Amino acid sequence: MDDLDQRLLSLLRHDGRRSISDLAAEIGVSRATVRARIERMEREGDIVGYTVILRADAIAMPVRGIMTIELEGRSADRVVDVLAGFSEISAIHTTNGKWDLIVELATDSLTALDAILRRIRLIPGITASETNLLLATPRTTRARL
Repeated sequence: MDDLDQRLLSLLRHDGRRSISDLAAEIGVSRATVRARIERMEREGDIVGYTVILRADAIAMPVRGIMTIELEGRSADRVVDVLAGFSEISAIHTTNGKWDLIVELATDSLTALDAILRRIRLIPGITASETNLLLATPRTTRARL
């Protein structure tokens, strides 16, 4: 991936719906070049999809938390596959140290959070977990709106 690809990806990260014409004008290349670059990056798997990024308060999921999970043996892939099916989970990260996974959760209430935590703890292969509530987010680099 060269500098032109990196610049194109940077623009798409901020607005994935931006037109080919706008992208080409901003970067200073032809529309055909932008289209070819995007198609190549999609074909090669560098771009795997496009999504909508919501403001934290745009959806009714005010209760957010981080759950750290310890796994037994070689259960990581199986556990991650099960966790990926929970709509309350926005991200799953592998890590090192005491914990094997870090899971980001969001629900509409503490009762709903308690319920999802109970369901997660019942997944075979999970040996321990710890959850922390996220109270506020004074700064994030995820969505530059």
